[in-house]
Amino acid sequence: MSAAAAAVPYALARDGVRLAVHLVPKAASDRVVGWAAAADGTVQLKVAVRAAPQAGAANDALLRFLADLLRLPRRQVTLALGATQRRKLVHLAGDPARLERLVAETFAPWLKRP
Repeated sequence: MSAAAAAVPYALARDGVRLAVHLVPKAASDRVVGWAAAADGTVQLKVAVRAAPQAGAANDALLRFLADLLRLPRRQVTLALGATQRRKLVHLAGDPARLERLVAETFAPWLKRP
């Protein structure tokens, strides 16, 4: 298996998990689209939200959507980087090992490559 095939859009942090996201605002629905490979070779989870990218509405929608999907309290899901960009780094606070399993299980259907 190549390094690119093994790449996942998340990494363990000291106090949780960091999730790389490519945000698509103003979509028809809030949903996980799949994975996106960036030009630098990194992999990101591609997420669409209905909210427009104005006054932080799309960021708030993303964080609420991820919290609901992962069944985490909203206060545990924060934006670490990328407030004004489509590429974002979302921090999931909590036990890293438990969160890694949760993220891997939750996003497994979208992370499978053809």
